[in-house]
Amino acid sequence: MVSIPYDHRPSSGRHLVLRVDVVLLLTTLVLAAGGVVMVYSATRDKLTLAGLNPHYYLTRQAEFVVLGVIAMTVFALLDYRWLEHASFLLYVLITLSLLAMFAVGKSSLGATRWINIGPMQFQPSAFAAMVLIVVVATFCSRRPDGLVWRDIVRLLLLSAVPILLVVKQPDLGSGIIMCVVLLVMMIVAGIPNRYLVILVLGAVAGAVAMVHFGALKHYQVQRLTSFLNQNTGTASTYNLAQSKAAIGSGGFWGTGLFRGPQTNLAYVPEQQTDFIFSAVGEQLGFVGAATVVVLLGAVVWRVQRAAQVASDPFGRLLATGAFTLLAFSAFENAGMTMGIMPVAGIPLPFLSYGGSATLAFFAAVGIALSVQLHRHR
Repeated sequence: MVSIPYDHRPSSGRHLVLRVDVVLLLTTLVLAAGGVVMVYSATRDKLTLAGLNPHYYLTRQAEFVVLGVIAMTVFALLDYRWLEHASFLLYVLITLSLLAMFAVGKSSLGATRWINIGPMQFQPSAFAAMVLIVVVATFCSRRPDGLVWRDIVRLLLLSAVPILLVVKQPDLGSGIIMCVVLLVMMIVAGIPNRYLVILVLGAVAGAVAMVHFGALKHYQVQRLTSFLNQNTGTASTYNLAQSKAAIGSGGFWGTGLFRGPQTNLAYVPEQQTDFIFSAVGEQLGFVGAATVVVLLGAVVWRVQRAAQVASDPFGRLLATGAFTLLAFSAFENAGMTMGIMPVAGIPLPFLSYGGSATLAFFAAVGIALSVQLHRHR
């Protein structure tokens, strides 16, 4: 066994605190706190009209954020290199969890995505991208000279199992994220350009074949193509039209917190999850929406910075995967609410309601913090 040399500088809690990325930590916490408020604003009146507890989603999301902060802290304090040794176990566990969905999973809105664990619900697909990041980082970091075609085939087969299980639920949005994460990490790992071109062309051909032969459900195709023709009158274009109307009515300064007509009357379906950005745009206007984008950009920038300063390939690939997950999720979600990206059901990091997604995004930030804090070892 080869031992890993440690530097001789003190590694006490005080020195870890001094090295923490304050910008990344504070922007993450501010976004999460703002997300709790926005979830409350998007659900309060709807629950009141239904005769239910108006603080239900507020309390739940606050609990998710607290758990997320704990998870982020644990991941940040632990040396990220332990994930390399746990990658095989994590892969087996997430695969078994995804398989269990088809036996004991709970269905909602035509998808089977949740497993009940007592009073809590667990969504394996929300963690599948994080596990994929760890597995791909482990695989590629052990090939420092780059990926040859045999490695590429093995990696694709390894990644295809969780990706296909997620898409089968169906959770196409999470599947798309996993594919994007895999592609970016392979590029950073040093995939030759000729193989990259073949891979991209193959992905495009595969997507066309899935649509042509009916592998995707009709509503999935409608959601993915609704932004190209927004006047078809389908359910997807209705959601998009209401989201755009809410954002547009906010103007520059917004209608004011808890004073948005579109939000208060629940015109935007699933606003607390997929379309939470429309609640921000209506109530806080261009100023509030731009602030959220800037804060998300700051988080993504600092996570990308962690990849730059990483001291080893494994840390660099981990931070790259976390960067891709956060950046693509933020861009896709905000873009789909404004009609410039497909409606893929991807949550907005730290703002959308949901326990599993919130924990996964906090874990991504925690891993990036760990890469920075422990890079001197």
